[in-house]
Amino acid sequence: EILRIIATQLAEIGDQLDKEIKPRAVNDLVQHFLNENLSGEEITRYMSEAVEGLARALPSDMEQEKAMLVLAMVLTKKIANTMPSLLQRVFSTTVNYISQQLHNYIVRMVSAVKQ
Repeated sequence: EILRIIATQLAEIGDQLDKEIKPRAVNDLVQHFLNENLSGEEITRYMSEAVEGLARALPSDMEQEKAMLVLAMVLTKKIANTMPSLLQRVFSTTVNYISQQLHNYIVRMVSAVKQ
């Protein structure tokens, strides 16, 4: 039930942020994902830079970490929709990014909903 509540909240935010992501940002990331010479670490760095850049452009009333989490997920969806063959690589990269950058935030978010 807790995860369902969190997922609903994130999906609503995702619908709002979806409009904020310009096609160029998605296309730039697609090009990086297509470059098989880049390591997983390099791709994760590009994902991180894209998410952080998009998050800076958002209104400051949104919690930064929540915005970054949702942006990463929306970017993943947009990349996979643009180039379905990249789904596995972009999903793995997003999971790595979220694990590295937002793990503590997710733990706090789940704890807050439990209370």
